[in-house]
Amino acid sequence: MFLWRNCVVIVYVHKEERLTNKIKINFGGEEVEALPIDVNQTSEYWNQYLLDDGAVIKMKLVATKVLRVDNKYDQEGNPLYIIQSTNITSVNAPDNLKKKG
Repeated sequence: MFLWRNCVVIVYVHKEERLTNKIKINFGGEEVEALPIDVNQTSEYWNQYLLDDGAVIKMKLVATKVLRVDNKYDQEGNPLYIIQSTNITSVNAPDNLKKKG
């Protein structure tokens, strides 16, 4: 089974649109405004796991959307970002585990 391989996801919103394109989201039971942020460059690496049955599973997390929440900050004063993501997986099983025919 294989879903996407060596994929780079780039989300682009025109800067003029981005400045006025705030959206309202529910954050901890409170309605707040958030600003979609472009992802200009990314590096996404695979985590690889060798299983006892000989199969190799590869996984990575891919950010699909990034929002910066207005007037919310972490303990160090950094702005709060909400990141929507998806998991991409790849399975490479030995022949003795694969379905025949």
